[in-house]
This record gives sequence, C-alpha cells and structure tokens, in this order.
Amino acid sequence: MEPLVSIIVPCYNSAKFITATLNSVIAQDYKSWELIIIDDQSIDDSCTIVEEFASKYSNIQFISLLENKGVSNARNLGMTKAKGKYIAFLDSDDIWLENKLSRQVAYMEDKMLSMTFCAYNRINEDGAIISGVTPAPFSYSYHQLLSHNVIIFSTSMVLRSAIGDLQFSPAGHEDWIFFLQLFKKCKLGYGINEPLALYRIRKDSLSSNKMKAVVKTWKILRESEKLNLVKSMYYFSRYAVLTVLKRLR
Repeated sequence: MEPLVSIIVPCYNSAKFITATLNSVIAQDYKSWELIIIDDQSIDDSCTIVEEFASKYSNIQFISLLENKGVSNARNLGMTKAKGKYIAFLDSDDIWLENKLSRQVAYMEDKMLSMTFCAYNRINEDGAIISGVTPAPFSYSYHQLLSHNVIIFSTSMVLRSAIGDLQFSPAGHEDWIFFLQLFKKCKLGYGINEPLALYRIRKDSLSSNKMKAVVKTWKILRESEKLNLVKSMYYFSRYAVLTVLKRLR
C-alpha cells in the first residue's frame, strides 16, 4: 500500500495562481495524498476557488482562518492536521510536475530518507519558464545550509516523524529557519536532480527585497542559531559570496 502524503498549502490572496497549483496536485500520478489548504483571511476570490475544489474531492480539506496570522501559523496548523507518513509543502503559486510525488516517495522509501528536495525551473506570473533548471545537490547539510539555502520550499518532502514538535517561526525566512532546525535532527537532506517543480517569481515577493533578506540572514545566524560573532561573520560572508555568484549565473 502506498504511504499517504499530506500536502500543506498556505493561501493568502492567491486567486490568480491557486487553480494551477491545485490542478498540479490533482494531476499527480501518485494518488495516495491528502491536501490541506489553510486560507489566511484572503480578501480576493481564493476561498471561493478552493471551496469549489474541496467540494469535488474528498481528500481536499479546506480551513478558512478567522484572523490573519501569517504563513508560519498556517503551516503549523496544517502540520497538526496532517495524517500522512510524509509531509510535502507547496506554496499557493507554485506548480508540481505530475511525477513529483511518485519520484520523491519512491526515493525516500527505497533509501529510508527523512528529507528530500528536487531541482526546479523558475516561472513568471504568467506561467512562462524564465530560467534553466536549477539543479539539486546530491545532499545538503546543516553547515551548508547556514551559508546558503538552496532548497525551494515547494520542492521539499519530509518524514512526518522526523518533524516531531518542530514549528515554523514567525521571524521571517521561516522556511530557512525550519530547515535549519530540521537538519539538526536528520543531519542531511537529499536532492533529486530532476526538475519536478515550477517556482513562481512574483513582483510582490518578499524575497525580492534584497536588503531585508540581508538583515534577516544576519538575525538568523545570531538570534535563531545563536552563533558567536566569528562564526556568524564566517557564514554571513559565505552567504554574501554565494548570493553574488548565484546572481551572475
């Protein structure tokens, strides 16, 4: 029997993209999944769209929050509702290729892995591919992650028992902090070097504000990971170099 995968999708004002996102889940060639969508008080048509999907598919659970509390809260709630052996995270504007789940589950089951991620392409707001394939390394460690997060959240799948009581922090860069905490437990994440997802670049993306990203990176090293000044400066300098090299590709 195929293990159940719990897919967690936080949603906020994603009416323009959510249909394509949900259709990419329904189109998966792996069928043992449940989809948990948490709407964080959207003011567009997101809820109407998601409710229509939930009415058609019994394995889609829709939760509409009464108060906007941010993406970390939505993901934390989703994890409490998850029943699967594995948890897959998917942002409400990203898209999976049809063999994404089957490829990851097979790899994790065969190798008994706690965490995997995959290569991906970038797309724009209209869904057009705007980059070549961003490869996934064979493996990635906590110390590598301190220097640079190469894992796009919508490409990740985690063994639910490995997550335990971990939760998402509301501090910003919540995905990066979550992976840092996770890698302290499971040591390594393993990459599948095949493009199994499409990562959407939006003009209003929080990650587009480079100065905020720099400040938050420093805070993660000092406050979240509690590194001393020397180690923080070492990893921050590596982060800066790797970020520049990435922009030059």
